[in-house]
Formats: sequence, structure tokens, C-alpha cells
Amino acid sequence: MKSKQAITALSALAQETRLGVFRHLMQSLPAGVPAGDLAEQFGVPASTMSNHLAILTRAGLTRSEREGRTVYYAAELDGIKGLLEFLVKDCCNGKSSACNKLLEAALAPCCP
Repeated sequence: MKSKQAITALSALAQETRLGVFRHLMQSLPAGVPAGDLAEQFGVPASTMSNHLAILTRAGLTRSEREGRTVYYAAELDGIKGLLEFLVKDCCNGKSSACNKLLEAALAPCCP
């Protein structure tokens, strides 16, 4: 991941509703959550939630899948791993062996 991509991802998370939605989608893995359910749970209009989800998706942090008329959203693990790797790859002055536990925790598979 490059700096510009990381800034986009971090900016997407720097808003209360989007951060809450992202955390909820992480808790819901590996299943997706219908966009309408997210709007209802977070108490925002469907159009506002659609905008939040579009921002998270453009940032590479979520993905969507349509089933009939329902769009399900889920956390995008590759995007999240890329962001975490970007944030910690230069830890300890580039001697990542000193930070192996942090890197392993950040990059370990989280879900089946």
C-alpha cells in the first residue's frame, strides 16, 4: 500500500458513523450485513448510509455483494491487512524482527 491509499483509508475511518460501521462489519465476518440493516442500526437515512459505505468501499475497507434487491456489505480483509502492514512495516527503525508479535497479530488470518 502506498501513502495516498493509506491516507484514503484512514480518512474513511475518521468519521464516527463510518468507524462504527467498519467495526460492526469486522464483528460480523465472515457474513455480510444488508445496507438497510446498517442504516437502521446506526439511525441514519439509507442515502446517507449508502454514501458512508461508498467511501469505505473506495478506500478498500469494505466490499459489497448483491443478492436480488439486497446489497450486503462486509469488511474487506485484504484492504485492512494492507493498511495495517503499511502502518507497522517500518517499526523499530525498519528492523521488523523486533516487532514480529505486532506484525503477526496484524496480519494473521482472523476468520475461516
